[in-house]
Amino acid sequence: ASPCPVWISQDDPGSAAQLAELVATAGWPLESADQPSSEALCLLTPLGEDTTQCALRQGLNAEQCVAVDMLAGLDKRRSLMASPITRPELVNAAASLLNADGTPVSTLQDSTGFVLQRVVACIVNVGADIAQQGVAAPATIDRAVELGLGYPFGPLRMGDHYGASRILTILNNLLAATGDPRYRPSPWLRRRAALGMPLTDRPTG
Repeated sequence: ASPCPVWISQDDPGSAAQLAELVATAGWPLESADQPSSEALCLLTPLGEDTTQCALRQGLNAEQCVAVDMLAGLDKRRSLMASPITRPELVNAAASLLNADGTPVSTLQDSTGFVLQRVVACIVNVGADIAQQGVAAPATIDRAVELGLGYPFGPLRMGDHYGASRILTILNNLLAATGDPRYRPSPWLRRRAALGMPLTDRPTG
């Protein structure tokens, strides 16, 4: 059977461009209209949202929607999640598309913020809170975590790597969806993201 057409949300243009390249490389038809056809697989790229919330916010039919975690890009294992009413054949199509080049794919239950987004955002926010309290300088916080826990990046360097504004969006959306205070953004993180400032002066690599 021929692959179904794919429609990609433009919520995050950078992520949309990466997915469009993947679709083109796989040879699947790509829809470019503002709204998808009734047969299209709709790919969403939420930050701190679940598939259901992201689809409804954009006025899309959740039966057609599958979300892809684009926080870390498409170079390694890819994670997708569908809404509770996404058509099974479209979930399977999304998994096939994301695995077309042999990259492993994980399929998750619809949940707010994926796994990676939740974990990374919380780590960055804890580091920002420590910086806010003046316990240590940003470079010292990063160095302590890198040496003590063996992380490739400390929390603030991690925030710069993934983008402070994206981390802030994830935290704000998680807080709005769950009401859980653990997701309340540090004022230090909020200020620096708003001003476009790095969280640490070290190179992000």
